[in-house]
Amino acid sequence: MTAARTAVVTGASSGIGAATARKLAEAGYRMILVARRKDRLEALAAELPHAEAYALDVTDRAAVDAFAASLDRCDVLVDNAGGALGTDPVATADPADWRAMYEVNVLGVLNVTQALLPALTASGDGTVVVVSSTAGHGTYEGGGGYVAAKHGAHVLAETLRLELCGQPVRVIEIAPGMVRTDEFALTRFRGDEAKAAKVYEGVAEPLTADDVADTIAWAVTRPAHVNIDLLVVRPRAQASHTKVHRAR
Repeated sequence: MTAARTAVVTGASSGIGAATARKLAEAGYRMILVARRKDRLEALAAELPHAEAYALDVTDRAAVDAFAASLDRCDVLVDNAGGALGTDPVATADPADWRAMYEVNVLGVLNVTQALLPALTASGDGTVVVVSSTAGHGTYEGGGGYVAAKHGAHVLAETLRLELCGQPVRVIEIAPGMVRTDEFALTRFRGDEAKAAKVYEGVAEPLTADDVADTIAWAVTRPAHVNIDLLVVRPRAQASHTKVHRAR
C-alpha cells in the first residue's frame, strides 16, 4: 500500500497553523503537527483522521534534525511558525526582541526547511510553503523588527525557488495582511488586551485564520506543475499597511 501523502505544519497549535492543518487534513493529507505547546497539538491531532503531534521549538536545530530523522516521508512543509514582538521605533527598540523575531521567523524557517528538504525532494513532488506577511513587502512605523524578519523569510523563499529550479519541489510564499487571531496581536503587545483589540478597531471583517488556511490549501493542491510563487491576501478593508477602512 502506498504511504499517505504527508504534510508538516509548524506553529500548528493555534491560529493559521491549526486552521491549515484542518484544511490539509480535509484534502486527505496525513498531518504532522509541530509547535512548542504539546497539549494543544494533541488536542488538535485528536480532531483529525490521521495526525501526529510533535512538540518542537523550530529555533533548536538539534531538535529539528532529530524530528526530521523520525519521519518516514514528507511531501508538504508549511513553514508557519513565527510572530511579532513590540511596536517600538528603531531608535528605541530592544535588540532582544529583534533577535527573537529573526530566530523564529527566519532561522526557524531555515532550520526546518533544510532538515526536511531531502525528504521533500525524494517525494518526487514536494512543496514548501513559507507563510510570510505583507510586512515582508512593505514597511510601516513601529514595525522595523518584524518587517526585517518577514523580509528575511520572503528573501529565503525567493532564493530557494531559484536554487531548486529543475528539482521536483515547489516553493510557495503566502503573505497575509491583517488577520485577526486569538494570539498574534496579544503576543505582540505582551498580553495587553486593550492594545491588541485596538489593531482591529472599526475593521468590520479582518481576515480569519480560516481565510488564510483556505489560501494555503488551494495553493498546495494545485497541479504539480503549477507554482504559486507569491500570493498576497488582505481583507477588503485593508489597502496597505497604512490605509485601512475603519467604521466611525
